[in-house]
Amino acid sequence: MDHTAHHTGTPHDHTTHEGHGQAGQAGQTAHHGAQAGASWPMAVKATLHCLTGCAIGEILGMVIGTALLWGNVPTMVLAIALAFLFGYSFTLFAVRRAGLSLKSAIRVALAADTISIAVMEFVDNAIIALTPGAMDAHLSDGLFWSALLGGFGVAFLITTPVNKWMIGRGKGHAVVHAYH
Repeated sequence: MDHTAHHTGTPHDHTTHEGHGQAGQAGQTAHHGAQAGASWPMAVKATLHCLTGCAIGEILGMVIGTALLWGNVPTMVLAIALAFLFGYSFTLFAVRRAGLSLKSAIRVALAADTISIAVMEFVDNAIIALTPGAMDAHLSDGLFWSALLGGFGVAFLITTPVNKWMIGRGKGHAVVHAYH
């Protein structure tokens, strides 16, 4: 696709054009409005990254809330907060290793993961809340674990296309790819 008409008459390669970032590497640029170029494997990898942080945080929150004999609402709030914390921390540590300052790394993590984690947590917790008896199940009950793991599975299936759409537009995990 030739985009020279609006670029001072000089052809250029979008995969290396400064300012286009990962969107250019994905086969399109955000400001050209071209069809999204993110691959499904890329979206799956980004979603698995998000799912890992969410699962660790959420399970840890459930265990802590249960051990402290908290009710459902405070336990879920803790679990969701820890899901965000762990989800962000995976990205934060990776981009810090790549040399970003703490402030820049926090910005990248927030931009990369907020929507993905929010969708994942909304879907997963909605499934748990809507599964009869799951909110009252104990950690030793199969119902607790089946609702939680089933919720993660459905959340993965719903979040993957969201991540594909965002990456294809240079958003979400696309902002992290420059630092890997």
